[in-house]
Amino acid sequence: MTRSSARSLLLTVLGEYVLPRDAPVWTSVLLRVMEGLGVEEKAARQALNRMAASGLVTAERSGRRVRWALTERGRTLLSEGAERIYSFGRARASWDGRWLVLLVSVPEARRELRHRLRTRLTWVGLGSPAPGLWVCPHTSREAEAKQVVEDLGLGPEVSSFCGPFAGIGSERDMVEQAWRLGELATEYEEFVRSFAGTRAESGEATLLAQVRLVDAWRRFPALDPQLPLELLPPHWIGVRATNVFTELHERWHHEAQDEWDRWTEGG
Repeated sequence: MTRSSARSLLLTVLGEYVLPRDAPVWTSVLLRVMEGLGVEEKAARQALNRMAASGLVTAERSGRRVRWALTERGRTLLSEGAERIYSFGRARASWDGRWLVLLVSVPEARRELRHRLRTRLTWVGLGSPAPGLWVCPHTSREAEAKQVVEDLGLGPEVSSFCGPFAGIGSERDMVEQAWRLGELATEYEEFVRSFAGTRAESGEATLLAQVRLVDAWRRFPALDPQLPLELLPPHWIGVRATNVFTELHERWHHEAQDEWDRWTEGG
């Protein structure tokens, strides 16, 4: 798996352990967790300070010691992320065979705008099989796509329509071009190899394993558009990866949370 950054791991720690309690946590506890995850103290402190600068956490001083609390913005960000992470892959609605299609005209010279559009439409779940063309089998996401277009001031440059795939070309080829499922399958295979069959032999090991598991999994909602099974290859590896994540997260949850409480009680 790709090595996680200090910021990513710290966000995962905050979302997994601090958010549910909505209580400040001492710097020493955060540094202890980050050290267990292989992050040096200097890098951990830098990540913490940068989060404070971006308004996600705030410092509370008690004598010579400092503890950190989530801001309202931080709670909102982590709550939305948690909902997306933990619900991701759990259920796939039946598909009516219809597609949402966007035709977008943004000049090549406006590269920053094109990048912002791609980033936000990808997050909504759209894929681009050809320049200026975006598609999604979830027609219910039209409102989200429309919001993206309006936020970026692209209303006059965009047209949309919904309907089934017609008789010209291959629907599966379009899906591969839009989402590169082969690359996504490789990511899932790496996740399964890294975590399937993993055991944690102690409370501390369980806490750290849970962070690594969630941190690795939290990338997939941005990578996987959750296509209907009809559009995916047989025995899609994403289904097995979801099962691995769900089974391990549920198995480790209570022991990891109890271990966190022991660490925070000790300060």
